[in-house]
Amino acid sequence: MKTIKPKYKRILIKVSGEALMGEKDFGIDPKVLSRFANEIAEIHRTGVEIGIVIGGGNIYRGVENSSDGVDKVTGDQMGMLATIINGLALQSALEHCGVFTRLMSSIKMEEMAEPFIRRRAIRHLEKGRVVIFGAGTGNPYFTTDSAAALRAVEIHADVIIKGTRVEGVYDCDPEKYKNAFKFDEISYKDVLEKDLKAMDLTAITLCKENEMPIIVFNMNSAGNLKRLIAGEKIGTIVRSRSNQKKQR
Repeated sequence: MKTIKPKYKRILIKVSGEALMGEKDFGIDPKVLSRFANEIAEIHRTGVEIGIVIGGGNIYRGVENSSDGVDKVTGDQMGMLATIINGLALQSALEHCGVFTRLMSSIKMEEMAEPFIRRRAIRHLEKGRVVIFGAGTGNPYFTTDSAAALRAVEIHADVIIKGTRVEGVYDCDPEKYKNAFKFDEISYKDVLEKDLKAMDLTAITLCKENEMPIIVFNMNSAGNLKRLIAGEKIGTIVRSRSNQKKQR
């Protein structure tokens, strides 16, 4: 297996809970989980320090779903617990690949996860452990996108890498519109002004204020993550300035 020379020293990977469903309607597809864990393990062996924020939308979607009689705050708390379930599953899958991990939670549940302490998280990363950040920010009304931006800034990550089902950031939904235009790079300002769905507005604003670049890519394409870490131009990069102009 060819060893890559990583472009980044420390990364924060954001993965939606829905990405773990595969072809299922809900829950976790073991094949998808195993493939993702193997890809993480492969780049971990190159020396990259890895933090992961994972969503819970495959189990319960709190912030967007209050039509079922559950109030929004309670729904968001249920969503936080869903991220812990996904985090435990990913932790187990990574350890089957021989990777040492730590699951850290923004809400107290010491029997299953360490409490999130910034300095401890950084120390785990320095010791070569993959750190999974669960329970979002620990607060309702904040998505796991916002949690990913916050944790990336706190641990001094070089970049946020957001895995999605599409190839990057588009001017409209590429799953609905065949003529959707993909940006190779775009500025935070343009993402905010055009209301593009790279990450939620709170997350984009936090990244903009802290000069934290974001790369949005298709995590379902095998080998994409490894190629991205090696420095290949995969997906869309969101940063302060972009020279790309939209063309047709």
